[in-house]
Amino acid sequence: MAGTIDWQASGALATVTLSNPARMNAMTRAMWRQLREVFSQISERTDLRCVLVQGGGAHFCAGGDISEYPTFRFDPAALMHFHEAEVWGGLQAMLDCPLPVLALVRGNCMGAGLEIASCCDLRLGAASSVYGAPIARLGFPMAPREAALVQQAVGPATAQAMLLAAERFDAAHMLQCGFLAWNTPDAMVQTQADALLRRMEGLSPQAAPPVPAAGAHVACGLCLCAKPATPRGRASVFRQAPAGFLTYTRMLWFVHCQLVCWRTG
Repeated sequence: MAGTIDWQASGALATVTLSNPARMNAMTRAMWRQLREVFSQISERTDLRCVLVQGGGAHFCAGGDISEYPTFRFDPAALMHFHEAEVWGGLQAMLDCPLPVLALVRGNCMGAGLEIASCCDLRLGAASSVYGAPIARLGFPMAPREAALVQQAVGPATAQAMLLAAERFDAAHMLQCGFLAWNTPDAMVQTQADALLRRMEGLSPQAAPPVPAAGAHVACGLCLCAKPATPRGRASVFRQAPAGFLTYTRMLWFVHCQLVCWRTG
């Protein structure tokens, strides 16, 4: 069964579920496109007050569905379309959502799952949840805007450990670095999420002011977007990474593209 992004509205709450059970909810290309459509629909609704993002079953999202990678990974044009139109299209739709978004994280939150969680305003993690971006094991870097998004959410040290050393971190570490707002015992995580959402439904979704970008826009080579920050400043996060970090990811991306061109002649 192909993966899907399911969503439903119940009162003022929209619940978005990443569902690809056979692959721990790994994101397929179709799921990235669905993510964009789902959040575009949610953003148009005037009766909603908050959004919950969760994985179906025991995991949030184990990353990208690498079984699809051979079909586009070594085609430069297809690779660019995947990251800029499909992946970033889905992430940008989340960043543009005017409602507060809560990620409920159980199990694995890796790679693509970490990027999706990074787009949320609040993150509640089960104590047994695990986080990382072991893309180095696949032999290529994370795309620059995606890397900057993750770096802004988890902090430079944790991001570099994830990307360069394929390090995995537990919920206690992610709470300490500021990625998680709550680290909750597994048996209580759904109860706490429900209580938070009930509280948020009765509050103003515009309560948090926009967060201005820190300093001037940092061009990343692939980043062609110059949109101003949307509510709560989420859309500006990929522009706030230190120049050195983006320079590193830009360099890796350039080298990767050169290898792609060399391999494909």
